[in-house]
Amino acid sequence: MPTPIRIGIVGAGNNTRVRHIPGLQAIPDVELVSVCNRSHASSQRAAEAFRIPKVYDTWQALVAADDTDAILIGTWPYMHREISCAVLAAGKHVLCEARMAMNASEARAMLAAAHAHPTQIAQIVPSPLTFRVDATISDLLAAGYVGDLYTVRLSGGAPTFGDPAAPLHWRQRQTLSGYNIMNMGIWYEAAMRWVGSVQNVFARGRIFTPQRRNEESGALGTVDVPDHLDMIADLPNGAQVTYTFSTVCGLAPSPGAWLFGSDGTLHYDQESRKLFGAKRGDKALQEIPIAPEKEGFWRVEAEFIGAIRGEEPICFTTFADGVKYMEFTEAVHRSLTSGEVVALPLA
Repeated sequence: MPTPIRIGIVGAGNNTRVRHIPGLQAIPDVELVSVCNRSHASSQRAAEAFRIPKVYDTWQALVAADDTDAILIGTWPYMHREISCAVLAAGKHVLCEARMAMNASEARAMLAAAHAHPTQIAQIVPSPLTFRVDATISDLLAAGYVGDLYTVRLSGGAPTFGDPAAPLHWRQRQTLSGYNIMNMGIWYEAAMRWVGSVQNVFARGRIFTPQRRNEESGALGTVDVPDHLDMIADLPNGAQVTYTFSTVCGLAPSPGAWLFGSDGTLHYDQESRKLFGAKRGDKALQEIPIAPEKEGFWRVEAEFIGAIRGEEPICFTTFADGVKYMEFTEAVHRSLTSGEVVALPLA
């Protein structure tokens, strides 16, 4: 019988409640033993809702306690580096919510800590948007379905009209989210699985509602994360990538990805989670069936526990891949502030 793996939770937010806690509780011989949120009352509510026996008033006490083997970090990005490094230094495994960190230097510090503690498992919660089709897209590209890849178009965000009256969200504040913008990093991480990393990027963005009211304090706060973002980047093979991420494009087409080549086209529609394709000479796109053995799905918690038990490696997502998308995220920020093309990887 396997030795139970004891998990502590720092930050039982929405994704932790919806995904991670049920996922971990469904795995045999995994115990959720402790939780710490921003307040004792919030921690107690989480403990009662999910039958977690121990509440800690500080994350430092939870990480230092000898009642856990691994820590799940569900906080906002501004805490990811400090907690992750403390967890690894304490000799424990870490599963950290995405986005990895505030910026590239924090992500590199996390990777260095993981390298310094190679017997511990270090995982970032992956981008799930394209799990279903990732293997099929990679296989089709490798088999030459599109021929020479010419251009990739990615669009993210919700096709909704902007709401100037909506309250200030933590994702709109760099002090809490860092250089992460909307779901840009999630889409970039997904695209890396198909076409790899870009070698440069040029970005333009706009903030259309510069101030919003903080729901907790009632005070007006400054928005310093764009509501709309356009980018152009180059892949090493010469293909060009364009990105659009927006929360102000009402009734825009469904978010997704297009890959255009010399001989074919691939299109992934995020809303339907379907993949479409066409070859030169076809009159229209047709749905491409996803073979059951190729269909990916969410198994983040199972992968984390499997890696701890030595049954499988971490694939989605390693700290090394997290650094790659955080370098892209910071390159976008640098381009926005400088008005220049920024080369990758960052110096």
